[in-house]
Amino acid sequence: MTKLRWLVKIVALGLLLGAIREETNKAEEDRTWNGLVGGIVPYDFRPPTFDKLKDALWAPGDERLITPHPWGVGWTINVGRLVRVLQGLRG
Repeated sequence: MTKLRWLVKIVALGLLLGAIREETNKAEEDRTWNGLVGGIVPYDFRPPTFDKLKDALWAPGDERLITPHPWGVGWTINVGRLVRVLQGLRG
């Protein structure tokens, strides 16, 4: 495995552990299992729903190209917005 892959895996693991630490440091009644690691990287460990998946992955009306993952840590690409942008460039 290349050094870059190892670095990416270590950073991803650090973010995952950071998100878990953020939640477990809260009082049990205050835990929401979603928020930001270090105030920057989004996380959401609540069970995903179809609407949550759709809103993150296919939301052409949302101006954001990058949206928070519907489950886990980090971001994902809003494919609906990407298609709209590409159609605008083409047409």
